[in-house]
Amino acid sequence: MKRILIIGAGFAGMWSALSAARLIHEQDAKDVEICVVAPEPHLHIRPRLYEEHAASMKAPLSEIFREAGVNFIQGTVERIHPDRDALEVVTTDQRRSTIQYDRLVLATGSRLFRPPVQGLAEHAFSVDQIDEAAALEAHIKQLADQPDTPARNTVVIAGGGFTGIETAAEMPARLRAALGSEATVKVIVVERHREIGPDLGAGPRPVIEEALRELGVTVKLGVEVSSIDVNGLTLSDGKRIDTRTVIWTAGVRASSLTEQVPSERDTVGRLHVDRYLRVKGVNRIFATGDVAYAATDNEGNYAMMSCQHAMNLGRSAGHNVAADLLGAEMIPYSQPKYVTCLDLGPWGAVYTEGWDREVKMVGKEAKSLKTKINTEWIYPPTAGSTRAEVFAAADPRRIVVA
Repeated sequence: MKRILIIGAGFAGMWSALSAARLIHEQDAKDVEICVVAPEPHLHIRPRLYEEHAASMKAPLSEIFREAGVNFIQGTVERIHPDRDALEVVTTDQRRSTIQYDRLVLATGSRLFRPPVQGLAEHAFSVDQIDEAAALEAHIKQLADQPDTPARNTVVIAGGGFTGIETAAEMPARLRAALGSEATVKVIVVERHREIGPDLGAGPRPVIEEALRELGVTVKLGVEVSSIDVNGLTLSDGKRIDTRTVIWTAGVRASSLTEQVPSERDTVGRLHVDRYLRVKGVNRIFATGDVAYAATDNEGNYAMMSCQHAMNLGRSAGHNVAADLLGAEMIPYSQPKYVTCLDLGPWGAVYTEGWDREVKMVGKEAKSLKTKINTEWIYPPTAGSTRAEVFAAADPRRIVVA
């Protein structure tokens, strides 16, 4: 029996497994098994963790995997041995085992980057993982039990990128819901660059600035957080902000497992891959999602560390890893259409198209699209979907823009 191992059950890992299963079924390859290794059989809807009810932002995968013929191993990969085509896995009952593979897909995603800022680990919250977002939510609800002070009523978001903006736009309403509609609340975004949303470009910036201004969000540009303590933080210009709530959103890094694959990585740890998502210079290993530095087109654009790209990267990696094993035709990964839809809380949203991010929709119209993306398009096939429906959704030629 030949084995394809996929590490990770996020957007890229899930779609890799289903796409590989699709081709194996199509080729009637009964001597190939697909195994997914992940801590739990759920897809965490990470793009929604800036919203309320974070603990519920996950979708079950067990039934879909069973329908597709995918085996699930609940555990954590501690070590990759590319020279031996093997993984060291620790299962949830703390048993250690070595699992061999014929082909491997690394789809372990990314984590929030936490630099050595004094007090960051002890005193800052995040919306990076479900448990972290749930802890922030519990903290906000408990603020009403504290004395009414400016520090209690102030939230500081460190990082003015995509996640920081979406989090900031939600915070005034969430604070008032916790503290009372008459509470004087303050939400501050701290961004080290001279412009808000530095990675989003100039196109949507006027819309973002207008929305944050109307929501009452203050933006401090060109400064960084130097230290954090239980009662506030100090900025790089020496100024202090009293707050009981600091939310860190400043950047992500690819999974540290990429360091165990002997290949070139980019500045955030992503493995360089070819157009079929094979790791360059390494036999039998593919990388996808947030761990892959992958060209989206022939114009010099590369996939972003986003759900939008992870879904299609996963479909392509799954098909190609199975095709590589079976000697079938591989399909080059291609995703030339790029869009963004940035949630701006009660104000609405802004939707852009193209790498120059030309604004196409704003306000309520864009918010309606964002809601559809967040509640429908990024979710996996529902429980009860037939195998044919699952495989149709996993087809790498079905490019999804979300």
